[in-house]
Amino acid sequence: MRASRGERVADWFDGRLGIHALGRKYLRKVFPDHWSFLLGEICLYSFAVLILTGVWLTFFFHPSMNEVVYQGSYVPLNGVRMSEAYASTLDISFEVRGGLLIRQLHHWAALVFVAGMLTHMMRHFFTGSYRKPREVNWLFGWLLLFLGMFEGLFGYSLPDDLLSGTGLRFVNGALLAVPIVGTYLSMFLFGGEFPGDDIVARFYALHILVIPGIMAALVVAHLVLVVYHKHTQFAGPGRTERNVVGTPFMPVYLAKAGGFFFLVFGALTLLAAIATVNPVWAYGPFRADQVSTGAQPDWYLGFAEGLVRVMPGWEINLWGHTLVLGVLIPILVFPLLMILIGIHPFLESWITGDKHEHHLLDRPRNHPVRTGLGAAWISVYLILLAGGGNDIVATQLHLSINTVTWVIRIGVLVLPVAVFVLTRRICLGLQQRDRDLIAHGRETGIVKRLPHGEYVELHEPLDQTRLHTLTAHERPREFVEHDSRAELP
Repeated sequence: MRASRGERVADWFDGRLGIHALGRKYLRKVFPDHWSFLLGEICLYSFAVLILTGVWLTFFFHPSMNEVVYQGSYVPLNGVRMSEAYASTLDISFEVRGGLLIRQLHHWAALVFVAGMLTHMMRHFFTGSYRKPREVNWLFGWLLLFLGMFEGLFGYSLPDDLLSGTGLRFVNGALLAVPIVGTYLSMFLFGGEFPGDDIVARFYALHILVIPGIMAALVVAHLVLVVYHKHTQFAGPGRTERNVVGTPFMPVYLAKAGGFFFLVFGALTLLAAIATVNPVWAYGPFRADQVSTGAQPDWYLGFAEGLVRVMPGWEINLWGHTLVLGVLIPILVFPLLMILIGIHPFLESWITGDKHEHHLLDRPRNHPVRTGLGAAWISVYLILLAGGGNDIVATQLHLSINTVTWVIRIGVLVLPVAVFVLTRRICLGLQQRDRDLIAHGRETGIVKRLPHGEYVELHEPLDQTRLHTLTAHERPREFVEHDSRAELP
């Protein structure tokens, strides 16, 4: 029987590209079903929304700092001198049909993208999925988070409004604090004395070409490694280090993923339609002699500003150079915190001596030290985020800004230690509770009177599924040492 035209075309491509063999191998790949795995999909889909909306915005945005006199739909700014970048942003918001919606959709997608990456990495950290053989994939995710933060900084600096200009003044101050080469770095970035004439055009090239290209390549590499390695899964009946229990990619998982993409797209669009974000017309164009009141960066860079705000204004003079430690130390601490996150899988493997492959996820309570470290890091981030808005906190709570600043300074040193100790003790307590459940079963709430008059509560043995979940892990060292001491005569 003669093959149909479609079959002949498929055979032609398969003979040259091996599509059939690849499809047969990977389209039936199994993906476990758990809600926390959707965090990675939120990152992917919001990134896709960013690309789509970003391409649309390039048709109308003019990345130029040439001065023009605005004569547009926003009457309060008519006759005001401003850059072409700011004027085109106003035109997108008020002149272009649907422009404001797309602008806000792009900004909200950026916020959700970074938030999704952060929570996605937290899920990987607390469950231990970054261990061998996924250390490289952890680095890819870490690089995406790091680049995403700076991509956001470049993006909201493009409109050249007073708020973004205040942020660039902060960046310029950080560059000038670098010993010896600080002034050269500032001149190179801004193309002259701050604010220069080229910064918008330079950021535009980075924002739409360089960084998105690198991020797209990292996303592809990240997904390739996800497919190459077995997908991680939580412990349960029938789940081992050598298999994956779930649904095949084609057609079940693909259908779910497609539906979830439209849910994410729809939620972002609804958010953009009803919640105003970055209203540049309310700030006005950037002027070097003005500073926006209550200026705050986007949340993912707030902790970096908090480092500078709570740092004492120390200065020292060495060999004729003034070191502004009040700025230099924070800009060194910021990358140090990020680097520690990136190299954590290798540090943990080196400290613990764990060289085994891991495909089953941990319950956070079963690794008290790791969970305590993660909780301590989150506490540092949150208190520095509050430090980045110490003026807002002081105003809203009717406190002295000096009082707020000193509370945050002390909290940065004390709170992480307290959170680590408390989290570790909570994890050990939950472990003890699991041991009691395994040994005595679940409380039924039924009280029975024994023949000699004693009242006891009846316990019901756990089912095998629950027992497997509670016992499929290595016991914490604290309990092993405790039991060993208890067995001594």
